[in-house]
Amino acid sequence: MARLPRLVIPGLPMHVVQRGNNRQATFFAEDDYCVYLEAIEKAIKKYSVDVHAYVLMTNHVHLLLTPYEDVGLARFMQAVGRRYVRYVNRVYQRSGTLWEGRYKSAVIDTDAYLLKCYRYIEMNPVRAGMVKRPGEYRWTSFHRNALGKSDDVICAHAKYEELGKTDSDRQAVYLTYFSTHLGDEDIKAIRDGTVEQNAIGNDRFCEEIEQMLKRRIKLYSHGGDRKSKEFVCNKTLLSG
Repeated sequence: MARLPRLVIPGLPMHVVQRGNNRQATFFAEDDYCVYLEAIEKAIKKYSVDVHAYVLMTNHVHLLLTPYEDVGLARFMQAVGRRYVRYVNRVYQRSGTLWEGRYKSAVIDTDAYLLKCYRYIEMNPVRAGMVKRPGEYRWTSFHRNALGKSDDVICAHAKYEELGKTDSDRQAVYLTYFSTHLGDEDIKAIRDGTVEQNAIGNDRFCEEIEQMLKRRIKLYSHGGDRKSKEFVCNKTLLSG
């Protein structure tokens, strides 16, 4: 089946997932996480991208970001990936593929799903059973968004800024969102949208994007394609 062009709309937030090749680890020591975050910080300065939330897992990463140029996301991800891979190959004296070929990404309906995607990303270590509370995991933007700790990577989205008049007010409101887990329907919408690499939002949101781009954003196919090994594998990997 032909693959639709990657969906990027400057100014709209996106959920991005990049995972290790064949589920293999991509971070091996604490210094590695620091180097990856440094790579993000350098790429932010060079390309027109804001990062709003992230979590670095042992074998994949989740990012919530907004690109401001058509090619901004691709160049940002390439810059981060190449810089980090060079570091890993040098430090661990390895070669070959570290990341899976293509990162997954989806445009987010700001009103309906942006803050849910924040929570989806920062709750990832809890869903994976690594910690009981998101603040117990070190490599996540939760410490900035909910607890107010310094993080040069993070730029608050306007929707987050609306949570309160001051930083402390916003953090207090944001923290209350983590008293409950996301519903299964919301989790499914975020995962499916990212696997299919189109949009995370309701039908009206998708229709508005299609009208804007003057093309469809979803592949219409026979049901068997959704049962393919590739689709099932991608969906399973994104469940982390």
